[in-house]
Amino acid sequence: MKTKTKTALLILFLAAFAAENLFAQKQLRAHKNEAFKPGEILDFRIHYGFVDAGVATLEVKKETQKIGGRDCYHVIGTGRSVGAFDWFFKVRDRYESVIDMHSMIPWLFIRRISEGGYVKNQNVSFNHFKDSATSEKATIAIPEYTQDLISAFYYARTLDFSNAKEGDVFPITGYLDDEIIPLNLKVLGRETIKSKKGSFKCVKLRPMLQEGRVFKEQESMTIWVSDDKNRIPVRVQTDILVGSIKMDLVNYQNLANPPALVSK
Repeated sequence: MKTKTKTALLILFLAAFAAENLFAQKQLRAHKNEAFKPGEILDFRIHYGFVDAGVATLEVKKETQKIGGRDCYHVIGTGRSVGAFDWFFKVRDRYESVIDMHSMIPWLFIRRISEGGYVKNQNVSFNHFKDSATSEKATIAIPEYTQDLISAFYYARTLDFSNAKEGDVFPITGYLDDEIIPLNLKVLGRETIKSKKGSFKCVKLRPMLQEGRVFKEQESMTIWVSDDKNRIPVRVQTDILVGSIKMDLVNYQNLANPPALVSK
């Protein structure tokens, strides 16, 4: 069965599943989003050391979804290797998240990974009325407002860093592979970062990632997000077990707010 067909069936299943819970006593939070809108597209170039290794795109689809009567964003993230890097380590990754527009929490997470011969497919449905997540392998209890990897990024963009000081930590609870993981963000300061689109004023952040899975140590990733209402990632740099990866913004479309450009 094709991926698109699987996605449609999963969304229909989850819509029926969530509809049963809409009249539950628990009320979901109201969380305001002014950072992005349907139709936004962010394009990135990925470098492995000095090698031009890949490209990635994050897209908020123009068409919104309905899950149990609730309006949702449909976000798709893709990544693939290019050039010489593609010859010896082919990467074809796709992530999808269906995110509640009013609570900024995921209802559905789809993961399709193909990396150098390693393949992983996963479908996860979230029930935030009962605080549970269900994959093909297990149903587990989750803390309130747990995020998948994609929805965590978009939720983080809705946070207000305007008065944040160095050392401040913004807590985020994440889900990955039937486990609960911390995705808390630590503020490291502010810097100006050059990109293909110009120089941006940025907030420098560090996710408090889980040690020993892919990353060298607990604090090995650094993210520079635009210091404006969009909070788009201008640069992401990560030390992994076999080197260092840098991802730079090369293009954007349909931003919700004017970008914090210092110069073009």
